[in-house]
Amino acid sequence: TASRIMQKILTDLRLAARTDLPVLLCGETGTGKDLLAQYYHIHTGRKGRFVPVNCAAFPDTLLESELFGYRKGAFTGADDDKDGLLHRADGGTFFLDEIGELSLVSQAKLLTVIETCRTRRLGDTAEEALDIRFIAATNCDLEGMVADGKFRRDLYYRLSGITFTIPSLAERPEDIPLLLAHFLQK
Repeated sequence: TASRIMQKILTDLRLAARTDLPVLLCGETGTGKDLLAQYYHIHTGRKGRFVPVNCAAFPDTLLESELFGYRKGAFTGADDDKDGLLHRADGGTFFLDEIGELSLVSQAKLLTVIETCRTRRLGDTAEEALDIRFIAATNCDLEGMVADGKFRRDLYYRLSGITFTIPSLAERPEDIPLLLAHFLQK
């Protein structure tokens, strides 16, 4: 980037990576929030994986089994134990992309994990402790959604430990030649 605003965001993300606070990336679609989330993970120095999940891609019924995993026999078709995405992120970073698309029911379940750093697979009686760093991204106005009752206030405050607003490319035209050269080279 040649943008001073983006250079400051990169510097601040490196600093945020040294804390345990969750990070929220806000901005229009296409501003590179997913790349910034990966950049953040790299600078945390955590040995675990970077696990992204697109919250808009899963219906509630599927999201729970994908996030938390399940034990064999928990439901029809659960023929083997399965780790959830949260388990895969243990020791690493869990990226919640499009967090504004998550239903209120799923928001409540996610809030519990963020608050307690514990999870329980479907069909299991025991909880497991997890060591996860959370980063979320949205192109929605979460504060407006909170005011309208469409996003949980408590989850918003848990996710927005440090919030970054990513400017659109129209706000940083000095990056256009760099991006153009990159994509032409590819």
